Amino acid sequence: MHISEPHTCALPTSPEDATKSPDRDPVAPPEFVALESVDPTIIQEMRYITHHNFIGDVIDGYQEPLCILTKPAAEALKKAQRSLLQKGYSLKVYDGYRPQRAVDHFVRWAEDLNDTRMRDEYYPRVDKSRLFKDGYIAACSGHSRGSTVDLTLVKWPREECVPGDISMEHTKLKQETFLDDSIDMGTGFDFFDTLSWPDDPRIVGKQKENRELLRDALVEVGFVGIRTEWWHFTHQPELFPETFFDFPVARKSLRKNHDHPPTPKL
Repeated sequence: MHISEPHTCALPTSPEDATKSPDRDPVAPPEFVALESVDPTIIQEMRYITHHNFIGDVIDGYQEPLCILTKPAAEALKKAQRSLLQKGYSLKVYDGYRPQRAVDHFVRWAEDLNDTRMRDEYYPRVDKSRLFKDGYIAACSGHSRGSTVDLTLVKWPREECVPGDISMEHTKLKQETFLDDSIDMGTGFDFFDTLSWPDDPRIVGKQKENRELLRDALVEVGFVGIRTEWWHFTHQPELFPETFFDFPVARKSLRKNHDHPPTPKL
């Protein structure tokens, strides 16, 4: 789910970071890191480099199953993970930094009203023609600024998961999900429905407790959620609150800090 941003996407304007050619992609500022280099215990299930997402294809700009974030966001997740492991849970990340070209891919897909391959899992009660109007798809995403992450919790030690074992009852709606060992959050990741709102009153009992467990762990280390997605959190203060990056999700995008000075703050 991708909520509208209040201003135009501002891509980097420096010659190096803005360069785009067939043989050279933009690179990340040195403030960006691979999450696995900060905390390898955090599980990564990067959906947009697979076909298991609301489009049903690998998304533009995702070249490796890798979570990239600004370093403060990654360090904060490490702190949350330490606390959660002691309680018998682990973070599992679905998405972190998202290149602008991926957001553009979402927009093109949303404009194609005939492509509804993934409707049964992701938007069974929302007409695709309303995805822009209802705020599920937008031209900009906070993920492209690098401090936003989509994630859930799994039991730790990790339990074996079999297909279909987390189908969830949403009042009269059953959402059939692909293989996923997330604890029951009431909906799956990227479910386009008001049931995904963290405080939807239909989410009660253990599902509500699970959402609160995730939210409390992240708020404690400086993340802020949004009212429409239980899985979406942004670390504050953001290092790049006005810049939407477009380097690909790949190890080659990450520059070594000792080779390049930090990006000056304007």
